[in-house]
Amino acid sequence: MPPKKKEGVVIDGVDTTSMTREQIEVFALNIKEQNDREREQRNYFQLERDKIRTFWGITRNELEEARAKLRNKDRQIEEAAEKNYEELKLYKQKVKHLEYEHQNDLTQCKTDALTSLKNATDDHTQQEWELLKDKRDLKISQRQQEVAHQEQMRAFKIEHSRLVDEARKDFENKARETELKYEKKFNLLKQELSTKHKMEMAEVEERKNKQISELKKYHETSFTEMKNYYNDITLNNLALISSLKEQMEALQKQNERMTKQVADLTSENHKLAEPLKVALADVTQYKKELQNYEKDKICLANTKAKLIDTKKELDNLICTNTALELGFEKLQAEQDELQNRFVRAILEVQQKTSLKNELLQKRIETLHKQGELKEAAIQLLSKDKSGSTTVHYKSLEKLLTEKNSTIQNLEYELARVFKAHDDMLDTYEDKLINYGIPKQELGFKPLRFLPKGQGGLAKGPAGLVTKK
Repeated sequence: MPPKKKEGVVIDGVDTTSMTREQIEVFALNIKEQNDREREQRNYFQLERDKIRTFWGITRNELEEARAKLRNKDRQIEEAAEKNYEELKLYKQKVKHLEYEHQNDLTQCKTDALTSLKNATDDHTQQEWELLKDKRDLKISQRQQEVAHQEQMRAFKIEHSRLVDEARKDFENKARETELKYEKKFNLLKQELSTKHKMEMAEVEERKNKQISELKKYHETSFTEMKNYYNDITLNNLALISSLKEQMEALQKQNERMTKQVADLTSENHKLAEPLKVALADVTQYKKELQNYEKDKICLANTKAKLIDTKKELDNLICTNTALELGFEKLQAEQDELQNRFVRAILEVQQKTSLKNELLQKRIETLHKQGELKEAAIQLLSKDKSGSTTVHYKSLEKLLTEKNSTIQNLEYELARVFKAHDDMLDTYEDKLINYGIPKQELGFKPLRFLPKGQGGLAKGPAGLVTKK
């Protein structure tokens, strides 16, 4: 008999057969941490349970006390209700007595009110007659007073008109007297002012005549002075004119001499004009050359500075270029090595997976064949109606369940292997992208396996693939 394979231990839906020692240790640590957390939670829940029990005991005692208080209150309410009922009876009797007394008092009050009303009406009629009599007397006295008042007003008006006439006459007499008095004063004042005005006019005329005579004398003296001044000026001008004539003659002679000199100088100027033009052209040329020389000097200094900077930059670029070439060679070597490793790993994985796939497919085919044979046997046995069919049927059913479980395990293992293969391809492709290596440089296209019925697998790690 072939040696039995170790059955895989599944913990929390995870198969531990395909795990390495490190993975199992990590898994064990995780389980230990979960156990510690569960223990802490258990302790916490025990404490909470104890608290709840204590609270429940306290509340139960409080509930009993409240119930006792409630019973006492109910008893007090019943006693108060009985007492209230008795008091209500007593008050009802009192109300009946009070209503009877009130009725008696009401009848007595009505009789008293009627008698008092009759007496009051009699008194009122008597007072009304008396008031009417007083009213008639008052009307008569009012008429008498009105007549007397009218006569008095008439007398007052006559007296007032008489007094007004007397006052008007007195005022007119006083006005005439004052008017005559002020007319006399006005005439006297007018005479005084006219005499005063005449005297002032005479004084002004005297002052004016005196001032006119003084001005005439002043004008005569100033005229004589001005006449003498202009006579002196004319004499001086005549002397100046004679001297200026002499100067004019001298200047004319000098002008003739200067014209001769100007003619000589113009001839010399014409002779020197051409050499002057040549000299000016030379000066402008020399100035331009001087400016160009300064510009060339500045350009030379700038080019020297730029040359020094470019030399420094060239040295730096040479250093960086050498460093980059070394780095590039190193990266190229790493790229080649990684590519070779990747190719080798993919080939190894493909070989392993292809072998496993072939083995698993062969096992699945053999199991399918065995299943078909078993089904045929079941059909044959089902036709047999003897008593041993039930025993055979149960044994076959047990065998079929075992085979189905093995088939499911194999399918699960196949899916896990395919998933691991695809995950490894994904990781290598990510590494290639990180290192900047395109997929086309591999020279082949890696195979991807999707087993039948596993097309909807998640993109998680292969160890998390669970059984259906």
